Amino acid sequence: MSYDKIEAPEAGEKITLADEETGELEVPENPIIPIIHGDGIGTDVGPAAQKVLEAAAEATGRSVEWLRVYAGESAREKYDENLPEDTVQAIKDHRIAIKGPLTTPVGSGFRSLNVALRQKLDLYANVRPTYHIDGVPSPVKDPAAMDMVFFRENTEDVYAGIEWEAGTDDVQQVKEFLSEEMDAGDKLHDGPIGIGVKPITEFGTKRLVRQSIEYALENDRDSVTLVHKGNIMKFTEGAFRDWGYELAEEEFGDVTITEDELWEEYDGEKPEDKLVIKDRIADNMLQQLLTRTDQYDVIATMNLNGDYMSDAAGAQIGGLGIAPGANFGDGLCLAEPVHGSAPKYAGEDKVNPTAMILSGRLMFEYMGWKDAGQLIRDAVEETISSGDVTYDLERQIEGGNKLATSEFADKVVENIEKLS
Repeated sequence: MSYDKIEAPEAGEKITLADEETGELEVPENPIIPIIHGDGIGTDVGPAAQKVLEAAAEATGRSVEWLRVYAGESAREKYDENLPEDTVQAIKDHRIAIKGPLTTPVGSGFRSLNVALRQKLDLYANVRPTYHIDGVPSPVKDPAAMDMVFFRENTEDVYAGIEWEAGTDDVQQVKEFLSEEMDAGDKLHDGPIGIGVKPITEFGTKRLVRQSIEYALENDRDSVTLVHKGNIMKFTEGAFRDWGYELAEEEFGDVTITEDELWEEYDGEKPEDKLVIKDRIADNMLQQLLTRTDQYDVIATMNLNGDYMSDAAGAQIGGLGIAPGANFGDGLCLAEPVHGSAPKYAGEDKVNPTAMILSGRLMFEYMGWKDAGQLIRDAVEETISSGDVTYDLERQIEGGNKLATSEFADKVVENIEKLS
């Protein structure tokens, strides 16, 4: 295991794959975990998250050995490229990693560095737990009702990036094919046109839904909802729905029931040993995030739907500044906050590191360190509910104590020590 410009710490052990078929990991008590601080405010929130994660590991009798890797601006300084092979290989080798926000520079050759990392590592599920932290201001009356986990497909739909620009020879070829070979010319307006293809595959759908059901079962969730626009896009989003139900029946038939079965056979009372699989039309689901928040649990959906819905749900619990996320593959996890790099605040030690800290919590849970993950959540909640907050929250609450990024992390660590 050798790299060009990085070196793994001598202390610590690699996380390894215990079962290739299930993706189960063998996690030592002192794992080596790659970390990308990220661009912009990543230089502030990255070290803050490290401090908190180290404290939670130590409080539960473990330790973390960090392997600093690079992408974005820091990689350009060290490697003269945006995404060096060292970084990709180190994450593959160690299987679990965490990153801060990245900015994709104009003319870099990537649509998005975040997307490039997901695609190179085949991290096909973008996972966003959305829950309210007591003390965080919210625009809704009952933010605590929101407790959903979004599984958003990461490789297909709009993220496939298959499109042709108006005015090019390529788009003209596609237009002629649609008009002459597929008899769809009457659906295309005259004049300049951009055309994109929206691929949804059985393979991509089923592995995402499998991950969502496994997560729901492992975390005692009540339901998985397949969200789609299948009433209009019957052969793509409708197929996602059908393949999702098919996967549930084929692989989890003994522990899952459909919503129809819930009412026909159980009079709407869910048996304790069953997981309900249901589906909703995407536009209807966006309103039910608000009107029937407590009726939904785990959401499995395609890329674009998941992008809209997870952000809308994030608004209900206080905004993306405190929203965690991660990308799951088969025995691979790259945790990352939902927010961007906010370069104008870089190095000012003022922004809120909660999203990256809670992304670390999700990473720990993936590793099986649920006790450490719960300790992180409890300590963050204790800190914020006590009024010890960064500027973004302090300006919204009365009597808040405004802390710098590093001071907030120190306060969370203090509360970890008190709670452990």
